[in-house]
Amino acid sequence: MKRYIALLRGINVSGKNKISMSELKDGFTELGFAEPATYLNSGNVIFSSDIDNSETLSNKIRLLIKDRFELDIPVFVISKDLLEDIVNHAPAWWGDDDKEIYDNLIFLMSPLSYEEFYDEMGDPKEAYEKTYHYNNAVFWSFSRKDYRKTNWWSRTANSNISGRITIRTANTVRKIVGM
Repeated sequence: MKRYIALLRGINVSGKNKISMSELKDGFTELGFAEPATYLNSGNVIFSSDIDNSETLSNKIRLLIKDRFELDIPVFVISKDLLEDIVNHAPAWWGDDDKEIYDNLIFLMSPLSYEEFYDEMGDPKEAYEKTYHYNNAVFWSFSRKDYRKTNWWSRTANSNISGRITIRTANTVRKIVGM
């Protein structure tokens, strides 16, 4: 069995798209996934499966959420090994202990390409944000006090591709990799 992480987009945000983590774990078990565990209340599920296809897993989970919770939300599934590889290729400036900097990892859902992503988002403002991409993920950091000055802040939620990306903080990514 291979270990995977499912990242559900836009659940339990400001009282919208509510999903109980215990019910979600029960659903994963009913799908035949082993050892489901959740982290935080924002849709991070770690599980094991014999299925060796992230897209197939994503579709199964999307249907589970639609049937059980009546929500049609994007689900991004990545193997734990691939996520570890991505984290191991993080730039030196990403995810350090500087509390003034907000470090994120943006996951591009297939078939979204870097080119489409950057075309939609535009260039980051070098004075306020740093980016680096690797293996269908984009490392993105910016100063907490200057987030409104960044080019990407509002676009991640309000662009034509917002439903084809999901974002996690450096701390969340490191925690789920360690689970």
